[in-house]
Amino acid sequence: MEKVLQFFVFIPFIGYIASLFIPEKKEKIISGIAIAVVGIHFSALLIFVGFWLMGSAPVLNIKHLTLYSEDKIEIFINFYFDKLTVVFALVGSSITFLVAVYSRFYLHRDSGFKRFFNTLLLFYFAYTLIIFSGNFETLFVGWEFLGITSFLLIVFYRDRYLPVKNGLKTISLYRLGDVCLILALWMSHHLWHENITFLKLNDFQLVASHIEEHNYSTTFIVVMLIIAAAIKSAQIPFSSWLPRAMEGPTTSSAIFYGSLSVHLGVFLLLRTYPYWQTLTSIKALVISIGVVTAITASLIARVQSSVKTQIAYGSISQIGIMFIEVALGWHELVLVHFAGNAFLRTYQLLVSPSMLGYLIHDQFYNYMPKKYGANNSFIRKLSNTFYLWSIKEWNLDDLQFRFLWMPIKKTGKLFAIINKEVLSIALFMFFLFGLFGFLNGNSIPKQLDDILHLLFGFTGMILILNAFAERKNAIMAWLSIVFSQCYIILSIALHNDNYQFREISIYISGLLVSGIVGYLCLKKLKKLEKNIDLNGFSGHIYEHPRIAFLFLLSCLGFVGLPFTPSFIGIDLMFSHIHRNEYLLIIFSSVSFLFIEIAALRIYARLFLGPHKKTYHPIAYRSS
Repeated sequence: MEKVLQFFVFIPFIGYIASLFIPEKKEKIISGIAIAVVGIHFSALLIFVGFWLMGSAPVLNIKHLTLYSEDKIEIFINFYFDKLTVVFALVGSSITFLVAVYSRFYLHRDSGFKRFFNTLLLFYFAYTLIIFSGNFETLFVGWEFLGITSFLLIVFYRDRYLPVKNGLKTISLYRLGDVCLILALWMSHHLWHENITFLKLNDFQLVASHIEEHNYSTTFIVVMLIIAAAIKSAQIPFSSWLPRAMEGPTTSSAIFYGSLSVHLGVFLLLRTYPYWQTLTSIKALVISIGVVTAITASLIARVQSSVKTQIAYGSISQIGIMFIEVALGWHELVLVHFAGNAFLRTYQLLVSPSMLGYLIHDQFYNYMPKKYGANNSFIRKLSNTFYLWSIKEWNLDDLQFRFLWMPIKKTGKLFAIINKEVLSIALFMFFLFGLFGFLNGNSIPKQLDDILHLLFGFTGMILILNAFAERKNAIMAWLSIVFSQCYIILSIALHNDNYQFREISIYISGLLVSGIVGYLCLKKLKKLEKNIDLNGFSGHIYEHPRIAFLFLLSCLGFVGLPFTPSFIGIDLMFSHIHRNEYLLIIFSSVSFLFIEIAALRIYARLFLGPHKKTYHPIAYRSS
């Protein structure tokens, strides 16, 4: 039965590839492929689960494909099947099928009809890959694809200002969760000295002895996983992105942020529970996150005027309760809770346009304002205080901007001088010096090497922060991203003699192609449009769709999305950072946090948003 698992992952991917070749005007064929693929997947899954239950429901595990192998590390795709997979897969396939059927009529004659169903199938492939994953590497592949499909569906109405802006906000927080997963993988490689599978994590004796020997490192891994789960499930203090993500079509809001994607943080906690079930402090942390989120999100949901925002925070509140249930070990209850919340939120979001119309009609004819008497009691004042805080969503957006993104932007602007021609030449010469030292082995003394590799790592981080803050020159921002990765690679290679040229070339091969294609796209766009600054959204995708598509592929390839060898290269590179190299891991982590944000920021500001030319229609700021 294990060999059958791979087909459940490949069916959505084959459907996605097939849908790409259908002309945009063939709506029935495009939607028919999506409905047929998800319907076949759901039916096959039901049959498979029936045979699986008749066979006493064994845990299935299969090592599918080895991507890279050497003496100390092996990167492979692994599939896993248990009762957790069954519930999430059945709920996911049934909801996706219903949403696909609904979208066939809801998006009829919409200019983005094909784009929506393409993205929907890619999302379903990513979701299935996560649910069936048997190790962290496989899960991370699906996690990355899910993040980019979220961004593409939030900016679905790409001629409007707010969808594009909110899409960048969402992908920024998603990227923080991605980096937390990368750090968990990094430490896990150093502790287990292998690609640990979820099957081995269920070995209680093995995990317990491991935790006793490496308590602090284990705690670090689990905290990184919890942060990633909290971001994906929009828990406090990361809750504000979820209602902002509702700028996409109602159907994508239903399947992504009401039912499936938003519950993957709960799935991650359930899947890794054997690793932290004996850590009381970690359980207390998860319960605290759940309690604070459940109370705060419930208060916010009760006072919002937007129906999508009400549903979003209502879902966040229920997921907070799921966090508590996971920490307490009530996993069967969590699965029932997940299924109920997913179906309820999907239904609420799909009927929300109609329900809103009914409520407005009723309010127009039957509205009676409430009568409030003079009441200055302490309870009344406290109630009003919470009301105002909840109306403002507890200023979560402002807090994130003020204490997370703004300091980083200011830091990047402080080093804007590196864009000067003289300093750029100096940085290039400095890079050549480091490259000479790497190619000539032990030519650099150890004392100098200990400082030099950190200096290269710091320079790479500053370059990426500068690209993130750049607002004038898009080409300079792109080159800063390219050279930042060269510096990061060199910083690791100088300090670790085991980081072989073959492993470096795997990462460089993906970067080189993406970097050159992206640069040529920007040069071509500048030749056509003269000015390509990053001060606002330009909307060039309408007149230059091919350039926009190629540049988007360059961005995705450059950030290591799993269709380039850079994905394997990232894993190999982080595995060569020693666990005691705290400064180097900080520099590298910050660089990888902002590489996707900076690249997609360039794409969004150049190609998305209202068109800068006045002869194009300008949409409202909000959808």
